[in-house]
Amino acid sequence: MTRQALPVELMFQVASLLVSFIFIHGAYVTVVRPHAQQHLQQEAVVMVQDPEYVQERDFYVVIKDYEQEACFILMLWAFAILGYKGGDSFRQKNLLRTNLLHLPPTLPIGPEDITELHKRLGELPPQVSAYLLPRALRSGIQRFGATLNIQDSATAVRNTCESEMERLESELSIIRYIAWAIPSVGFIGTVRGIGSALSQANRAVAGDITGVTQSLGVAFNSTFIALIISIILMFFIHQLQLSQERLVLDTEGYCDEQLISRLRVQPPR
Repeated sequence: MTRQALPVELMFQVASLLVSFIFIHGAYVTVVRPHAQQHLQQEAVVMVQDPEYVQERDFYVVIKDYEQEACFILMLWAFAILGYKGGDSFRQKNLLRTNLLHLPPTLPIGPEDITELHKRLGELPPQVSAYLLPRALRSGIQRFGATLNIQDSATAVRNTCESEMERLESELSIIRYIAWAIPSVGFIGTVRGIGSALSQANRAVAGDITGVTQSLGVAFNSTFIALIISIILMFFIHQLQLSQERLVLDTEGYCDEQLISRLRVQPPR
């Protein structure tokens, strides 16, 4: 499965990253930054006219900086990957509702049936054949045909499901990296904002604190947005992981019910 799916998945990840960058950057250039700049100019005029005026927080001002833009790009990229993997998991779950072996529910399976079962699984479309359920069934049937031992067949199915669980876990590393990178980008904005505020300390001492407050706004806004995005993203990551774990467990249960429990070394008397 991995040799066929990895290039497609890699191409999808690269393409989704490019699309995320184009979409978010286009939104920032055409909507977010012009609106934020207009709002800041209006606020500056009002503050000159009324020194006691309290500035209003504007959503576009909060997200206008480069760190927030990077966070939104990473978020959209992560959601695209989550959607890709979630769709694959959903399709595999639907396969559990079918009778892949095309056998009556109570019919026992003996050594003489191995060739026919192999043929039926081999007739599946290549994409479906690469799913976990056909691979687990194929593994159990092959082991039973080679050893005529039901326990060996059950072990082969279990090993296939365990290796699939480990593979799915390792493939989530890119999404976990994105979830880690988003708060890190937010902290970069915090450091940049605080550094800019400190560089304008002399102006603050002279009584002009406008530059300091704007720089501190960059620091706090970037961290605020990054942490919110990270919380939302981690929720969906855990939902995907839960879905994948259920898929593996349900597949093992399907194989036990539809294959292992029906294997017979000798015909029943």
